[in-house]
Amino acid sequence: MIAIYKRECRAYFQNMVASFFLAFLIGFVGVYFVTYNLNYGYNFFAYALSSGLLMMILAVPILTMRSFSEERKSKTDQLLLTAPLKLHSVVIGKYFAMISILAIACLVFCVCPLIIKLQGEAHLKIDYAAILVFFLIGCVYIAVGMFISALTESQIIAAIGTMAALLLIYFWRHLVSLLPSGAGANVVMLLVLLAVICLIVQAYMQTLAVTLTVGFVGTVAILLIYWWQSSWFENLLPTKLAYVDIPSLLSNISDSYVLTLSGLVLLLSLVVIFNFLTVQVIQKRRWS
Repeated sequence: MIAIYKRECRAYFQNMVASFFLAFLIGFVGVYFVTYNLNYGYNFFAYALSSGLLMMILAVPILTMRSFSEERKSKTDQLLLTAPLKLHSVVIGKYFAMISILAIACLVFCVCPLIIKLQGEAHLKIDYAAILVFFLIGCVYIAVGMFISALTESQIIAAIGTMAALLLIYFWRHLVSLLPSGAGANVVMLLVLLAVICLIVQAYMQTLAVTLTVGFVGTVAILLIYWWQSSWFENLLPTKLAYVDIPSLLSNISDSYVLTLSGLVLLLSLVVIFNFLTVQVIQKRRWS
């Protein structure tokens, strides 16, 4: 894992990807910092980070698009797949290299609250908590981008796919608010979600019997619960999906000065899930 980590870090800085990522992210957050904190006099750096979160949607695909897609296109992934290395070591090594670059930007951001303090009143605990959450959100974004990069050999498709996924995450709250709240509509949406899960199970396991079993059991369970207590499905998906609103974890710090343990657990869980999915994609290609 350490060898992969060193190789990736060296490659990112040699081809200027890391330098461009850092310049882009630090530059735009710096613009918000100068505008909000120095010009307008807001003494919370968390405001600048909340606005800069939108820039992550453009910056992260630049960093993640080559993580696995370039390996597939140049056929160097065959060396990794046949090397005496555990696949999770390869994935974690690449992932740690990317979040290390993000960590450099966050270390630069740590200076900004001190600059605010030199100008007057500052809220260091809140601002440093916001930087931590910003870093963890970036870790989730990088995990998503690496997973999408593992699905294709085209860096362009990987970048566009990652950008689309991150836009979906960014506007999650607004999209969830558009979902219908009626019990019948929520049942239909659950059945559609179950169908998607069945497709994923079929693509991964290639066993029709297991897929049909999952689909049948899930459908019967949903319909029986709806027949027994239909009120449980009222506003079910909009309420539950609202908990996965990642950008709100940062805006809550800047607006309400609230950082919850459940939010941190959500971010760390998503990092683990998408890294696990990346390992499974690479594992499937190794044996196919």
